[in-house]
Amino acid sequence: MLKSGIDQDALIEMFASASAKQTAQLRDAVGQATLKALQGREMSLKNIKAVLKSVTEAASTGALQNVTPKVDVEAMLNGALSGMDDALLKAVDANRVALERLVDQGVGLQEKQLQKALDDLEKLEDTMFDTVRKATAGADMGKLAGPWGEVLGKFEQAGSLTGAQANATLEQMTSQMQTAMRQSRAAGLKAAQTLAQSYTALVSGVLMGMSDALRQGGGDDAAPAPKAAAKSGRK
Repeated sequence: MLKSGIDQDALIEMFASASAKQTAQLRDAVGQATLKALQGREMSLKNIKAVLKSVTEAASTGALQNVTPKVDVEAMLNGALSGMDDALLKAVDANRVALERLVDQGVGLQEKQLQKALDDLEKLEDTMFDTVRKATAGADMGKLAGPWGEVLGKFEQAGSLTGAQANATLEQMTSQMQTAMRQSRAAGLKAAQTLAQSYTALVSGVLMGMSDALRQGGGDDAAPAPKAAAKSGRK
C-alpha cells in the first residue's frame, strides 16, 4: 500500500521479518524511504508530518508482527526513528541551501517567506517527535507503548541529528544575514564617501574658478568679493 509516498507494505514486511542483527539495515531502509517520499512533495511541515506518520505506522505494524526469536523490538524502533532522523537531516541541508540563495539574492529577515522557512526549521525536531508520539498512541499499539516510549525518551534527552543541524543552520543564517546587512551598509557608506569626495572636488573646482576670476578681474572692484563670500559662509 502506497501512503504519503511510502510503500508501507514493503516496510511492514521488512520490520516483520527482521532479525536481531538487521537493525542497521532497517535504519537505512527507513531513511531512504522517508527521503524519497519527502523529495516527491513540497517541503512543508504538513507534508513532513504525513510522511513521518506513514513511516511510523508501517514500522510499528511490522514490529508487532515480528516473531523472530530474541529480536530486540526497542532496537528496531530505534532504527526506524534514526532513519527518519537521517532523512530529515537531508531536509535541513536542503533548507540551508535554499535559504542561502534567498539571502544571496537580497531577501531580508523581514520577508515573510524567509521568516516562515526559519520558523519551520526551528520546529522540525519537535515535529518529528510529536508526530511519532501521536502515531504510536493508538490502542492497537499498546504492546509497543513501552519500547516507543524508551526510544523517544532517549532521543529527546540526547537530541536528534535533525535538531542539532537545524540549530546550527539557524545560527549560520542569522550570522549570514547580519553580515549581508553590514556589507549593504558598508556599500552605502562607501557610496556616501565617494559622493562626499566628489563634492569636495567640485567645491575645490568652484573655488579655483573664483580665484581665477578674481585674478583676471583685478582692481579695486574685485577686492570685496572674498569678504562677501566670507559673510555668506558664516550665514
